[in-house]
Amino acid sequence: MPYTDPINEVHVSRPGLVVVDVAAADDATALAFQQLLADRWATSTAERTTHDVGQPGVRLRCYLDLRQPISPAPVPADAVPAVSAGGPR
Repeated sequence: MPYTDPINEVHVSRPGLVVVDVAAADDATALAFQQLLADRWATSTAERTTHDVGQPGVRLRCYLDLRQPISPAPVPADAVPAVSAGGPR
């Protein structure tokens, strides 16, 4: 049976509230994705994933509040630095 838990109305009662259902190949992938969301926004995270018999992979559900950013988006270490128009040539 597919993942069909009902969404509680309070979790989407205002703009900016989001329910995210994640399907992934394994626990590590699902939890890593959830952590990326939690690093950027106020998030209610799942403690563990679930597996539906007969379905591939694992699933989890987390809740985001996009109105409450908790940190700026991380910049990858290998990102190209910004170029200033006023800098030396």
